[in-house]
Amino acid sequence: MNGPGSMQAGSPLSDSSLSRSKMRGLHGREWDFWVIRLALFGASVALCFALRPFNLHGLTAAGLGFFIAMVILLAELRLRHAEISGLVGGAIGLVLGLLASLLITLVVSRTSEPEPAKSFFEFASLLSLSYLGLVIGIRRGRDMRHIPSPGQVNVAEPVVAPSLMKLVDTSVLIDGRIVDICETHFLDGSLGLPRFVLHELQMVADSSDSLKRQRGRRGLEVLQRMQKMPGLEIRVLDDDVTGHAGVDQKLVELARRTGSKIVTNDYNLNKVARVQNIPVLNINELANALKPAVLPGESMRVLILREGKESTQGVAYLDDGTMVVVDGARRLINRTVDILVTSVHQTPAGKMIFGRLDERADSGSVRAAASATGTRAESPIGGNGNGHTLRQPRPEPSAAIDPPTVNPYPDSDAV
Repeated sequence: MNGPGSMQAGSPLSDSSLSRSKMRGLHGREWDFWVIRLALFGASVALCFALRPFNLHGLTAAGLGFFIAMVILLAELRLRHAEISGLVGGAIGLVLGLLASLLITLVVSRTSEPEPAKSFFEFASLLSLSYLGLVIGIRRGRDMRHIPSPGQVNVAEPVVAPSLMKLVDTSVLIDGRIVDICETHFLDGSLGLPRFVLHELQMVADSSDSLKRQRGRRGLEVLQRMQKMPGLEIRVLDDDVTGHAGVDQKLVELARRTGSKIVTNDYNLNKVARVQNIPVLNINELANALKPAVLPGESMRVLILREGKESTQGVAYLDDGTMVVVDGARRLINRTVDILVTSVHQTPAGKMIFGRLDERADSGSVRAAASATGTRAESPIGGNGNGHTLRQPRPEPSAAIDPPTVNPYPDSDAV
C-alpha cells in the first residue's frame, strides 16, 4: 500500500520477506514429518511381515503392521493439539496407574486362585488403572500451568495471561479516542490485533472513497502511536477463524476461544458479543458514563447556539457534547444564560438535558449589560416604553418538557 497510511518495510505489522521465509520453513518441516511417517509405515509392515505375530502369514501379517501404524498416526494427530501440561500430567498418571497395577499383580500371583482368575484380575487391573491414571493425569495436568516455577518467582516483567488480552476492533482505531485512554493508563497491558482486523483497516485506507481512505489512514496512525507507548504491548495475532466470512463473526469467535475481551465502538458487535457472554469494552459507553451527573433543580450556565423545534426553545451544548434544550431561550441565541435543570433523559445517543431560564439571574445579566452600554434596561419580560419594568405575571414553565415533542437531532451534525 502506497501513501502516508502504508507501513514501512521491516515493521512488525508488514514484513513480507519474513512471512515468506516462515512459510518456507513450515513447508520444509511438514515434508520432514511425512517422510518420518512413511518410514514408520514401512517399518511396521516389514516387521510384522517378517516376525509373523499370532501365526499370521503374508498379507495378513502386513495388514496387521499397517493397522498398527495407522493407530500410531491417529494418536500422533490427536496429541499434536494437546497442551504440554496435559501431556505431562497424562504421562505421570499413566506411570502411576501401571505401578498400582503391578502391585495388584504381585498380590494376586501369591493367592491360590486358579490361573484364569489370576489372569483376569491382572489384565483388568492393568487396563482399568492405566486408563484412570491417563485420563485423570490429563485433566489435572492442565492445572499445572497456573503453578509458578522456581525460575519465575523473581521475573522482572510480569507474564500477561491470555485471558487478560483485549482484542481491538477496527472501529476503535478509526475513532481514535483509545489513544487518550491508553495514555492515561486506564487501558494497558496487552492488546491483541488480529490479522483480519488489520487487513480490514488496510482495505479502508486503500478505498477509492476519499472519506473512507482518510478514516483508514487515521486508524493506521492511531495504531502507530499506540505501538510507541511504553507499557502497552500490541500483539499481531495470526490466528484465523475458518467458517466465518465477516470480520465481526471472526472477532467474536476468536474472543470466545481465547477468553479475551473485545474493545469496540460497534453497536451491533457489542450486542452480539454480550448475547454470547463475551466481555466487551465499549468506548461510547465509557464516554457516556463519564459525563457529569446533572439533577433537576441544579443551575448551570450555557451558550444558546440555535433554535429548537418548538417556538420558544433554544438549544445549547455542554463541553462533552450533551444537548441542552432550554425553554424560553429562542430569543437569546448567541448569548450565555443561566438556566435551571428541569429533567434529564437518557437516549440511545446519550443524555439530553431539559431546562428553563433562571429568571433572577437572567434579569440581572440584562440590567448589567444595559448599564454597561448606557442604554435603557428592558426586562426580558417586557416594558412600558418609559423605562419602567412591567411586572406582569408570567406563567411558570412546566417542570418537565415532554421529550417526544423535542427533536434532538434536527440535522445530521447536531451532536
